[in-house]
Amino acid sequence: MPNPLLSDQLLPRFDEIRPEHVEPAIRTLLEESRARVARLAADEAPGFARLVEPLEDLQHRLSRTWSPVSHLNAVANSAPLREAYNTCLPLLTEYHTDLAQSEPLYRAYAAVAEREAGQLDPVQLRVIEHMLREFRLAGVALDPRKKERFKAAMLELSALQSKFEENVLDATNAWTRHVTDPAELAGLNDILVAQARSRAHDARREGWLLALDQPTYVAVVTDAESQSLRRDFHEAWTTRASDQGPLAGQWDNTQVMRDILRLRHEAARLLGFGNFAEYALATRMAKSVPEVIAFLRELARAARPAALREFAELERFAGTKLEPCDIAFWSERLQKSRYSVSQEELRAYFPLPRVLAALFKVAERLFGLRIVERSGVPTWHPDARYFEIEARGATVGSFYLDAYARPHKRSGAWMDDCVGRKATAGGTTTPVAYLVCNFLPPGDGQPALLTHDDVVTLFHEFGHGLHHMLTRVAYPSLAGINGVAWDAVELPSQFLENYAWHEGVLEEMAVHHATGEPLPAGKRRQLIATRSFHAGLATMRQVEFALFDFRLHAEYDAAQGGRVLETLEEVRREVAVVPATPWNRFPHSFGHVFAGGYAAGYYSYKWAEVLAADAFAAFEEAGVFDRATAERFLDAILSRGGSRDALEAFVEFRGRKPDIAPLLRQHGIAA
Repeated sequence: MPNPLLSDQLLPRFDEIRPEHVEPAIRTLLEESRARVARLAADEAPGFARLVEPLEDLQHRLSRTWSPVSHLNAVANSAPLREAYNTCLPLLTEYHTDLAQSEPLYRAYAAVAEREAGQLDPVQLRVIEHMLREFRLAGVALDPRKKERFKAAMLELSALQSKFEENVLDATNAWTRHVTDPAELAGLNDILVAQARSRAHDARREGWLLALDQPTYVAVVTDAESQSLRRDFHEAWTTRASDQGPLAGQWDNTQVMRDILRLRHEAARLLGFGNFAEYALATRMAKSVPEVIAFLRELARAARPAALREFAELERFAGTKLEPCDIAFWSERLQKSRYSVSQEELRAYFPLPRVLAALFKVAERLFGLRIVERSGVPTWHPDARYFEIEARGATVGSFYLDAYARPHKRSGAWMDDCVGRKATAGGTTTPVAYLVCNFLPPGDGQPALLTHDDVVTLFHEFGHGLHHMLTRVAYPSLAGINGVAWDAVELPSQFLENYAWHEGVLEEMAVHHATGEPLPAGKRRQLIATRSFHAGLATMRQVEFALFDFRLHAEYDAAQGGRVLETLEEVRREVAVVPATPWNRFPHSFGHVFAGGYAAGYYSYKWAEVLAADAFAAFEEAGVFDRATAERFLDAILSRGGSRDALEAFVEFRGRKPDIAPLLRQHGIAA
């Protein structure tokens, strides 16, 4: 039987893919790719059509073959799949490093750039410039000994980053809280309680069994009236994969983090950078370490007075000194007291089908898109769904939606590419995305009900999806989110969040799932007013994470090692407003930085938030659904991918450089 991972069909055959298919498919493809690359590099007359386009085709094919494997590892993790995934990671890392360190290939690209510069369009020139930069950042110019060491570091890093994520997943899955007294469940929503009862029944235990998945954790620390329950969940969550907490020492990421930091620093030094932060900034909008540090401290100065006022008010409202496990609980009650709305009460007004319809209507009004669900498409789980996006009568992209939390699925929410756009002599493909969330699943006889925070998350990830699916770039290396400066990649997602707060959208979207009654106008306005509630505290929390990440990589000293907890403590002394417990081990599950693409880049969320607020201000000036403004945003930002410098693209849309003032206004923080 043919290997389904090697199928030429646009969509993966999720109904046929098995762990035993993974390694044979990847080995076959890598062998073919290496042979083809050798022939391309040996061409004595390389040109864009003879060298660059075929290599783009090769990379595209490899990416779309590996994509379903990586995706399944995140959403349907199993021991056999994990083994296959980890077997192939070093093979892929070695291949990509060899490719990027190939001197013949580097010389061939340089020759094309020199010989055909006058004949190539700006996007083609950008493809070559981008690849030449990647060659240099992979150590193509290093001597053989250093080149081999860089490659070894990359191989070890890929394995360690995977191990970090596995440890977090295993630690999350391993912990449950058994409840026998129904009084302990006071405040929790009926769906979550019913699921806990079912889980206990399946485990042949009395009472209720609460898991540590993200929606359960958030619900408990926000709504549970039992402080002991909140404290247990807070401790379990903030000590995952560490030397502390109820599973102390099991799946401990302490040494994994140290090794990751050591290897990143070593790799950066091999390439001539002072540290990994400098290396990371080589592909970013921000150009220097001091620039990023100054940006974060400017935000901290602006937000800290508001954050201090907010926390003092919260403790006055609670009438006691607050523990970390109390913050979300009392914040929710203060918010409800002030605005008469709570996330849990709003849940009944945000059934997922209605939210999706409203989200798709926003995309239609802004960009003329029509989004249609298609049945009969193989998926990895019965909950997963498939949609196509049409514009001007043609399908321009499609996406899978996997909305609900379940065991063996990574926590959080994300967008990833299934298939990238390509339009070369080697063929054309339309882009396909994965949109993944971890919402509470539907209950008996009712749809999945979202909090408004969930709604914002869905709009955010769909913004990433539009960036991927509405690209007009022909070459995969720069299409969609590829090649985009990492500190600008959150612009489309954070921009779209604004529509989850827009009164007109809320009016259409917020309808009670059982009665059909819309959310009263007064409640809508109160919900909108909550957007700036505790904005100072939220900003300082993000600054704390970003400054910790950036300093960790910018100040690494080989003689002292990672200094993870020490650096975190220094950052907290500088910017934290909410005290942390001494056993808090948040870094041990900080997957964005230690397993994802945000190393020395977590600041990107706030950096891009400035861009997004400023971009949305242009819509507010013209009308939030103004088609001319939306077309300019599509032309300058969404469709360009990495084919244009991110700052130049923003200036093209906005007519000037970014301004921080709209973000501070949006959050109700005085400049």
